[in-house]
Amino acid sequence: MTETRIDPPAAADERTMLRAWLDYHRSTLAMKCAGLTEEQLRLRSVPPSGLSLLGLVRHMAEVERIWFRQVLNGEDVSGIYYTDDDPDGEFDHVDTASTEEAFATWRAEIEHARAAEEACADLDVLAKAERWGVHHSLRWIMCHMIEEYARHNGHADLLRERIDGATGK
Repeated sequence: MTETRIDPPAAADERTMLRAWLDYHRSTLAMKCAGLTEEQLRLRSVPPSGLSLLGLVRHMAEVERIWFRQVLNGEDVSGIYYTDDDPDGEFDHVDTASTEEAFATWRAEIEHARAAEEACADLDVLAKAERWGVHHSLRWIMCHMIEEYARHNGHADLLRERIDGATGK
């Protein structure tokens, strides 16, 4: 998997900047996974953690789906890998999971997210559904998504270094 990561602009309007930073972090996760085998993508960090790169990709597919489809658009879509009975399914069931399916699903959810964001007139648009008892603005959702990716990209960096020693920004 080859991923081109584009640095966000040093100066731009707010929406352009938020889009650029979100795409930068999406690309960062893809870079951390690039060139690894299915077995390497499934490797867990350290017990008792079930964290793996494949689990992070599956988790971010869920996060994209939740915030842009369920919350922002108010779509009635269920979880992909988790259920109420299995809330950590995206992390727990990677041993036999298809990496090809996980990456395709993640990319598809990113495309849904981009379309949902682009359909909004401005960053002040409020989500159609509540999350945590609040209707969040598109601005808040985009900032939250950047934070979510940034945090998990830190995990991905450590996981990748453990797998093959690769480090980098």
